[in-house]
Amino acid sequence: MDIRYSANPQDVKRYTTEELRKEFLIENLYVPGEVRAVYSHVDRMVILGILPTDKKVSIDQGIDVWANFGTNYFLERREAGVFNLGGEGGVIVDGTFYKLGFEDCLYISRGAKEVYFCSADAADPARFYLASAPAHKECKTTLLTFAEANHRPCGSAETCNARVINQFIHPDVLETCQLSMGLTQLEPGSVWNTMPAHTHERRMEVYTYFNIPEDNVVFHMMGQGNETRHIVMHNFDAVISPSWSIHAGCGTAAYTFIWAMAGENQAFDDMDVIRTPDLK
Repeated sequence: MDIRYSANPQDVKRYTTEELRKEFLIENLYVPGEVRAVYSHVDRMVILGILPTDKKVSIDQGIDVWANFGTNYFLERREAGVFNLGGEGGVIVDGTFYKLGFEDCLYISRGAKEVYFCSADAADPARFYLASAPAHKECKTTLLTFAEANHRPCGSAETCNARVINQFIHPDVLETCQLSMGLTQLEPGSVWNTMPAHTHERRMEVYTYFNIPEDNVVFHMMGQGNETRHIVMHNFDAVISPSWSIHAGCGTAAYTFIWAMAGENQAFDDMDVIRTPDLK
């Protein structure tokens, strides 16, 4: 497991491009038959990538659960959200099978002991992206298809940020302990996300970008509003955004991204908006 410790915003001002990428960028999450995991000490979020082929894969495969979490199994004191970004697949939670198509989501409650991932077709494998946060209570493990999400159009073509925010693991959709996740799709011709920029001091956030057309990239904006930086993102890359950092992006073409949040609250209006002319 790759462990990332918390970064001080004053120190980040002096980071080189290589240091920024090493600290915040998550690459190469998907290796056939393996579990890739990154443990961020920012609100103790864990990001995982699982690409099963001809065999089912356990959520804790290759992870020393006791050494990393001090628990007997991965979700003993954690909840998780799963998105499928590939071919048809399934997740087996304590013996119950949940079928996930492309961009479907599964919320897994704290206390789930045995969790496995599989693909319907090894030649077109499922690609599971997971975010997991500490949890102090159990909620209901719930499958949410794309059609069942809460779809919220926003932005405009005039400002190049026409997009739909699809809320899945969200207080308006289902109860969770602290984890929130959703999927934002940009309309063709739009390239900006999360503008005007903001921070939320009481929550961290992780983005993962996908559906980036070949030979295109996304410039992920981060840093404090008066001291911004950027990280170039490729298809299926993820990036850690501490509570002090803005999190926005601009692509060379339209794209999709998943946001995952954890922290003190789930109040989505609890944010500090930064006027675009005030960015530096």
